Amino acid sequence: MEADRENTIEVTYGDSVKARFRAGATLSEVLASFPADSGLKPLAAKVDNAIRSLHLELASDASVEPVYLSCEDGERLYWRSLTAVLVRATRLLKPSVDVRVEHALSHGMYCELVDDKGGSLSVTEKEVRSIESAMKELIDRDEPFEPLEVSAREAAAILREKGREGKAELIASSLDSSARVRMFRYGDMVDCYYGDLVPSAGYLRIFALRSYLPGLIMLYPKRYSPHSLPRWEEQRKLSRVFYKSAVFGRTIGVTDLLTLNEAVDEGRAWEIVALSEARQERDLVRIVDEISGNRDRIGLVLIAGPTSSGKTTFAQRLSLYLRLNGIVPHAISMDDYFFERDRTPLDECGKPDFESIRAIDLELFNEHLARLVTGDEVSLPTFNFQTGEREYRGRKLRLGENSMLIVEGIHGLNDELTSAIPKENKYRVYVSALTQLNVDTNTRIQTTDTRLIRRIVRDSHKRGHSASRTLELWDAVRRAEKRDIFPFQEQADAMFDSSLVYELAALRPLIEPLLKSISRSDRGYAQAERLLSFLQLVHPMEDLSPIPSTSILREFIGGSCFGI
Repeated sequence: MEADRENTIEVTYGDSVKARFRAGATLSEVLASFPADSGLKPLAAKVDNAIRSLHLELASDASVEPVYLSCEDGERLYWRSLTAVLVRATRLLKPSVDVRVEHALSHGMYCELVDDKGGSLSVTEKEVRSIESAMKELIDRDEPFEPLEVSAREAAAILREKGREGKAELIASSLDSSARVRMFRYGDMVDCYYGDLVPSAGYLRIFALRSYLPGLIMLYPKRYSPHSLPRWEEQRKLSRVFYKSAVFGRTIGVTDLLTLNEAVDEGRAWEIVALSEARQERDLVRIVDEISGNRDRIGLVLIAGPTSSGKTTFAQRLSLYLRLNGIVPHAISMDDYFFERDRTPLDECGKPDFESIRAIDLELFNEHLARLVTGDEVSLPTFNFQTGEREYRGRKLRLGENSMLIVEGIHGLNDELTSAIPKENKYRVYVSALTQLNVDTNTRIQTTDTRLIRRIVRDSHKRGHSASRTLELWDAVRRAEKRDIFPFQEQADAMFDSSLVYELAALRPLIEPLLKSISRSDRGYAQAERLLSFLQLVHPMEDLSPIPSTSILREFIGGSCFGI
């Protein structure tokens, strides 16, 4: 009996359910013994808070939690795996052509086909349908994504053999040769995805391709609707931002992590910093010129965007340039119009929802805006966050002839916030880290990750929060963004991309120790492991002095001349 027990392991499922399995049982076998969530199949599992493929064999006692498509980790597994199918299908039809994964767009992934020199190819509607058909055939065959764990030296050799020279060089130049690298075999493809995949292609039956010249959009189910595809919505303004970013990257010769690393290694980081900052300065001046050229009708500038986008620095820089053009900006904080705590709406968990537009006294806010733009004097409130009440401390404001109101906050693009002001008298700016370098041709870095990294760094040195605490709050922050910000972004009069080509190199020395401090027992471990998987490929900027004090990045790393 004792010998039998030695050949078994104990698995803890959820908070308290325990069961014994034979040592060497796969995660797939283990999860099959427990009930599924909403009829969804597990795509992977968290093993002691680390996400692992269902092919993994358990050798010791462990805590196991299924990962479904209904969570962010599951959605990420789905599109990452579906990308592998798209790449394989394309190569089957066009052996000399590769897929360049560009960015998220309208609930899907925008991709382009490229030739062996990296040049973009225009894709016809017929070709899109052929690729989609090939993907469906591969998915019907349900071949497995088999995990392999090899050394960095072996990974680079395998990638070179498969013709993946850029990815091989990135791994060889960034990792110690003995470092362990997770790869996956899928048919005749062996590749590195910097994260796990679903067990087999048959898990990916819900998808569609859509022609979007010059490339295509890969649509896939989202965590908030895992059983169906999201509705297609055109995002022309956002698409233009992505296009301009791609052109800028090619212009300065930095298009992925490998080319960024080369710039850092060759001592050209200062040049990339200067070019990136100059580009943002140019974009800012264009917005200022448009506002100034319409100052006879614009009385209110609204600045909105998700967390850690650099809205505060943008607002400060915008105000400086407006003053140069003879306009006197007056900032009003939305936070000062919060309802008292006992009137704050509650979220689905019964907790105060300070992110909701209903947490703001819209009636009072609009009354004050209307009075200000018509020349009245207004006594402005100040919200006391310690007592949870609004106070009046003698602050008064009357707009002069050349004055303009500036309002910054997450709801700025929602017309309900400023319903008292006609649309023609408002100018709305959407600020966010909209673009980011990809790891390599087939592997993207989510722009959300850029903002998360910024926030962890800022919360650590300015608010004394641990990385674990920031990650704990992140899901709630993301839910509020999806509800209150992203649906309105195309309504902006201007979009400002606050991302900087060099920022991952600047942030790596600051973020890496914070992420490494998160233990395996922490719920945030899976996020930390995932972020480190691509950050370890970024060559760090050791000298941050070339970053100007006016830079948006200074809002997060310190040293801002605006005192932020």
